[in-house]
Amino acid sequence: MKAEDRCLRISLLFTRITIFAVMLVWTVDKFMRPDHAASVYENFYFIGGLGSIVMYVIGAIELIVIIGFLLGFMKRFTYGIVLVMHAISTLSSFKQYFAPFDGANILFYAAWPMLAACVLLYILRDEDRMLALGNGPGSKPEKMEI
Repeated sequence: MKAEDRCLRISLLFTRITIFAVMLVWTVDKFMRPDHAASVYENFYFIGGLGSIVMYVIGAIELIVIIGFLLGFMKRFTYGIVLVMHAISTLSSFKQYFAPFDGANILFYAAWPMLAACVLLYILRDEDRMLALGNGPGSKPEKMEI
């Protein structure tokens, strides 16, 4: 493998792992603090009245998707869903972007580079082969060579 290919694949793997880490924290929040998660849905997505059971179901579905994402499984689907979930999250925080210095609003700006990383990973999903299951029919995950 050429050095450029190896560097690209290591970078894509690192991007996939770090996006997964952020999404995992948000997903675990639905199990650990379902009331907080329901409050986020109400305040940012304008979906109120969601109870703990609904948060557990949403969390379980998200967990399945992000584990598939981490494993590089069904990339078009899992990478696409992660991109859409993060895009909705980023865009729904529009009010915070107009008042960046109020409270902790400045932290919302960190969503934009992650959104760019999600777009990048989706576009380059066919190049993301290192430790990924979705390399084509019957293929094995590419080993990590540094």
